[in-house]
Amino acid sequence: MSPSIPQITRSLHTATRTSPVVAVLYQAIEPPIINGARKPRKPGGYQDSGADIAYTLRNHGIRVLTPSTSPNPKDQEGWCFPDTETGILSAIHQGATHLWANTILFSSHPLQTSQSLTTSPPISIIGQPPALVESFDDKAYLNNQLRLHGTFTLPQSWLIRSSSSDTIPTIIDSIPRYPVVGKPVRGRGSHGVKVCHDRATLETHIASLLDESPIVMIEEFLTGEEATITVMPPSTNTPEYWSLPPITRCNHIDGVAPYNGSVAVTANSRAVTESEMHDASSYYGPVMRECEQVAKLIGATAPIRIDVRRFSEGSEFAIFDINMKPNMTGPGRPGREDQTSLTGLAAAAVGWDYGMLLHRILDGARPLDRFRDYRNPFA
Repeated sequence: MSPSIPQITRSLHTATRTSPVVAVLYQAIEPPIINGARKPRKPGGYQDSGADIAYTLRNHGIRVLTPSTSPNPKDQEGWCFPDTETGILSAIHQGATHLWANTILFSSHPLQTSQSLTTSPPISIIGQPPALVESFDDKAYLNNQLRLHGTFTLPQSWLIRSSSSDTIPTIIDSIPRYPVVGKPVRGRGSHGVKVCHDRATLETHIASLLDESPIVMIEEFLTGEEATITVMPPSTNTPEYWSLPPITRCNHIDGVAPYNGSVAVTANSRAVTESEMHDASSYYGPVMRECEQVAKLIGATAPIRIDVRRFSEGSEFAIFDINMKPNMTGPGRPGREDQTSLTGLAAAAVGWDYGMLLHRILDGARPLDRFRDYRNPFA
């Protein structure tokens, strides 16, 4: 086992602690427009992975509340509460002590603003603070802060703003070489991400992205191996941020790793072996440490998943995308035995099945007041 990976200890749910009563929330609220851009809403609002979480926790001895009395394991509906104020309060009134926020959060979300939650019994939250998500889901803002507050390895990038349309040709003129990647500053999965091999293609793609968002990000295209690294937050068992093993990715489509809803991650991803990680020329260790520093710098309270890619084959890695809400799909429900996520693959590499991964994430739950008290360290 890599020395960077803590030994697995018994779950936090011991006889000396009050057993949690969990309610999983799904995305029922349309994300607001933030700085002119709206994060695309996932069809179904993450009910599929929410049902996986609820079903598996229940089967692993955790008391899980559901809005339906006896939800069908084959269906995603009925396992999760909507993340509206009414849905959240319904879960609390039924006895929930822990709310698993399997949804997209933002500063005006009820988990942050509802006064009714402050008069209810003590509640703990599994997820990132809404203020953190709102700030750092903006790829341009986060990349700029990383450049200002660390020595992180990042690709060269440019920003296109609809409010400064007269500067767009000048910015494009400054791009030294193609291909480049155009993408929205608030995206989901591979939505809107395109490798552009020439100026004409880039200009067309920029125009389409500006129809959705007033800001577009352009990055140099990294041609080497792509990998993704899940960073776990501090917990009762492990006091520091630490990385699960990297997952290396292949079989890209037009230079971009496809969204896992279209192509199962098991078809194009695998865990890096221990010998590969210990090879000094592989550069896995340094980028894992960088990813841990990112999580520490922003104060993540739940797992984050960071996508990295080599500048060229055999070179060092650069960080190119930071995901505040990793996909939590997992096996267990009938018909989903082959389902997993990139984080699930990484967890399996340290001997955790899906249930153990969920237990470890549950271990990181934060009291509501601490969850709400989060402050952007750069503001």
